[in-house]
Amino acid sequence: HVDLLSLSAHKLYGPKGIGALYVRRGTPMARFMEGGGQERGRRAGTLNTPGIVGLGKATQLSLADQAGEAERLTRLRAYFMARLCAAVPDIRLCGHASRRLPFNIHFCVEGVEGEPMLLALDQAGIAVSAGSACTAGSTEPSHVLKAIGVPRSTARGALRITMGRRTSQEDVDFLLEELKRVVAELRSLSA
Repeated sequence: HVDLLSLSAHKLYGPKGIGALYVRRGTPMARFMEGGGQERGRRAGTLNTPGIVGLGKATQLSLADQAGEAERLTRLRAYFMARLCAAVPDIRLCGHASRRLPFNIHFCVEGVEGEPMLLALDQAGIAVSAGSACTAGSTEPSHVLKAIGVPRSTARGALRITMGRRTSQEDVDFLLEELKRVVAELRSLSA
């Protein structure tokens, strides 16, 4: 029941700059590039064969351990959230507690702006985000958080953390300690 599906290889630990687009047969789609007749006339240009092979191999490797990795990341996510809620008061989880992607943690910290948290965590060597890549650079709280009823003041303290193949419990423990420190410092400044 999917008309269009796009994916990027780098999300599967494949090469950057290559992706795939699934188009269900019969789905109308205008060509976006004039020229040759590649991709059934939808685009022009030479295919990136090494990138395509890399995407295929990355997909193969990801699927080989999908269930085991999902289980490991789900446990790591639950470990993180339990300790975060115990260590940092006034945390609001965004979305359902368990029916979510295994590697995704999205929450809001009450009384703290997202940007200063990002900067402080970055200085500690931790890469997190205040929202989706689509809205990077925006100072406005997420329209999605606002739509699900998260107050503007709370939504401004949103953090999105993703874990991956190389994320260990030690990494999570380090993140927890730094997050606890950063939130305490920022809350004391605003008090």
